[in-house]
Amino acid sequence: MTYATDRLHEEIAYIAYHFHWGLDDILDLEHADRRRYTERVVDLVTRASAKG
Repeated sequence: MTYATDRLHEEIAYIAYHFHWGLDDILDLEHADRRRYTERVVDLVTRASAKG
């Protein structure tokens, strides 16, 4: 099973933007770890926007 390239690029951009990590560091992550970081960023952004 392969991972959609567009989805991978979205995850990379999201993590890089919010954590300021480099491409190599992000690509070194296991898929599950990268997804976990992406989900945590979503949680943080959602909480921050709810606070106003």
